[in-house]
Amino acid sequence: MTPELEERLRAAGLDPQAVENLVRTALAEDGETDVTSEPIFAPGDVASGDFTAREDGVVAGIPVAEVVFELLEVGYEAKAADGDRVTAGQVLLTVSGRTRAVLRAERTALNLVTHLSGIATETRRWADAIAGTKARVRDTRKTLPGLRALQKYAVRCGGGVNHRMGLHDAALIKDNHVAAAGSVTRAFHAIRTVYPALHVQVECDTLDQVDEAIAAGATAILLDNMTDAETAEAVRRVAGRAELEASGGLTLDRARDVAVTGVDYLAVGALTHSARVFDIGLDFT
Repeated sequence: MTPELEERLRAAGLDPQAVENLVRTALAEDGETDVTSEPIFAPGDVASGDFTAREDGVVAGIPVAEVVFELLEVGYEAKAADGDRVTAGQVLLTVSGRTRAVLRAERTALNLVTHLSGIATETRRWADAIAGTKARVRDTRKTLPGLRALQKYAVRCGGGVNHRMGLHDAALIKDNHVAAAGSVTRAFHAIRTVYPALHVQVECDTLDQVDEAIAAGATAILLDNMTDAETAEAVRRVAGRAELEASGGLTLDRARDVAVTGVDYLAVGALTHSARVFDIGLDFT
């Protein structure tokens, strides 16, 4: 991988070595021999082509595809940048090189870019739906194993923000923790005792739990499966003393109604666990 590409991946908040490892794993899944292309194309045959959007949306994963091309020694030129809104028919990347290598790169590059662009496009729909409110759309840990960093990166490309990256960087007190500790207050103070500086969010199912969390000193509360009226009441009660995140049962049609209650975030697991792939194709030129 070139130093320039490594730097762009780092600037995007991605670990270049982790991305390269993922790409190598993906390429290895295809095996060592392309039994379709090798009988048809001679080793010296060359080809060029365009990766073209076939619908409108937001692109993400261009530098990841470039890792594929560099590993297979395929020349490339980006025509769009991650986070760009693109339209059907727009060329995102051009490639050129040995035909066998271009065809070997095609599916791995498409698998990554179409998936990440699908996440970015869906995130943008949510971000647009709540534009003009204080709320921002936020992801969850409902990600595919091994793809979390890339999926959360795609959320950022679509205008969303990330929740915690794992179990290590922030605490989220959920119902099982409360049940084991005996109360919201006890669970909160147990974590604060061991990790005094850690960001701690408390999941609350009821307004009484919201009151308890605030009394315990919580500065981040997740409102789980509350109605719009309950969410608005929670905002009133908290009165700015904690950031509030709505979660559970949210739909795009309902997004703005929730956002205008005054919450800070809308938690949307579907951004990563259910995003439809974005349609992109490679056409030889």
